[in-house]
Amino acid sequence: MSGGGSRGRLLITRPAKDAKGLADALGVKGIEVLIEPMLIIEDLTGPDLDLGGVQALLVTSANAARALARRTSVRDLPVLTVGQASGRAADAAGFTRVTSAGGDVASLVELARHSLDCGAGVLLHAAASEIAGDLAGSLAMLGFMYRREVLYQAQTPNQFSTAAVAALREGRLGGAVFFSPRTAATFVALIDREGLGHTTSALYAYCLSSAVADALEGLVWKQVAVAVKPDQNYLLALIDDIGWAEGSSAGQIS
Repeated sequence: MSGGGSRGRLLITRPAKDAKGLADALGVKGIEVLIEPMLIIEDLTGPDLDLGGVQALLVTSANAARALARRTSVRDLPVLTVGQASGRAADAAGFTRVTSAGGDVASLVELARHSLDCGAGVLLHAAASEIAGDLAGSLAMLGFMYRREVLYQAQTPNQFSTAAVAALREGRLGGAVFFSPRTAATFVALIDREGLGHTTSALYAYCLSSAVADALEGLVWKQVAVAVKPDQNYLLALIDDIGWAEGSSAGQIS
């Protein structure tokens, strides 16, 4: 994938802080990027968290790991993260007992079931104001006590940047990367709102999961590809495998 600029840049739709690491990883591969966040993260202020009776912390995004670190000085409680990206963020924030699940809520529940004792205390979920999946219900079925702490909120933009509109209209993009159904759905809504539906037929869409790919329905793409596992490393491998070459059949196509 060297020489990515000659085939158009890759649009990154992740929140700004998460996009930086992905952009760096793509840059190593010689791929130029345009960062266009489809979520804007705002931390919520508040007192230090009360962790009395808490046996473990649950983290379902990298943003949650960073927000959690700002609301407590405790670093030695077990931290169970939904995937590798959130695990890396927790490690970087100084938490010392981090274990990562397989990239989705179901695998996080399984990790809790195998590594924690439902009678040993509360599981505190560091979360956004809006969450996907029923983590609370799944853990309750296993007998765990669950507490959700809203530490940040994620807002969606109401328009594309001038740079993104120009890149789309002028055909200077080769593809776009999507990590969540919400960011994918926001992208689709903005494409429709700004009358840019004709531009995506020339783009590859690289998706972290099938749920993300489903959120892109309604637009015509050159190809929609899904990572084998919901993890950034697998998504990077997918980009390597498919590239932006005509006629590629690598990866899972939705």
